[in-house]
Amino acid sequence: MTELRRLSGNESVRSVELDLADLRSVERCADELISSTDGIDVLVNNAGGAVPERRLTVQGVEETFASNYLGHYALTRLLLAHLRRDPLARVVNVSSNGHKYTKGIRWEDPTFEDGYSGLPAYANAKLAQILFTRELAHRFGESGLHASAVHPGFVASNFYHNSHMGGVMSILTMPIARIFGRSPEQGAETVIQVATGDEVVSTNGGYWANCKPATASAAATDDESAGRLWELSERMVTDGGITLPAS
Repeated sequence: MTELRRLSGNESVRSVELDLADLRSVERCADELISSTDGIDVLVNNAGGAVPERRLTVQGVEETFASNYLGHYALTRLLLAHLRRDPLARVVNVSSNGHKYTKGIRWEDPTFEDGYSGLPAYANAKLAQILFTRELAHRFGESGLHASAVHPGFVASNFYHNSHMGGVMSILTMPIARIFGRSPEQGAETVIQVATGDEVVSTNGGYWANCKPATASAAATDDESAGRLWELSERMVTDGGITLPAS
């Protein structure tokens, strides 16, 4: 926090503890934000990570799906009433071009009980982020909420250490990322643009990359799947013991 305050010149910068893989932690984070702030202007949901072997959270959800998507869904739902709608509340979901490595949500087995593999699980979660974005815009756009999904690009970060590829592939990818990848600052450019820029207002529910509208996969632009995922996610969160406000 000390460095963030120094770089921003804002002494009011603070942190709130959050474990996206634990729905109870998500609930506590939302409660603290609601009780300690007057309202939220921009919510950026950003997590990138996967594990080579299937692991379950304390609520029994597959970890990659929980940390990359379901925790964000729960946090956004819990904070919806606290998002300022004047002039426009913004939700930015950081997805990935990796969503194109799956043909669609595995409705009969969305959390990979059968045949788990890290890359498909990661692609599944990032596809879910884009579908969630579309449904947010559909349900709440008229009430003053703007939602965007973003592909930040190939960023030279610690993501590739212990990544979803595992083993030799992780070792090979890390030096490639350092040479050819974007800096974290460059990776944040599109996120900042859709969080603050006026030009995105006409693209509610859209997918962005390289600071401009981009083309998502056919599976990511299926409105029926977006609605179906919303209902599935709601059941998963409530089955985990979290009470969600009415949507």
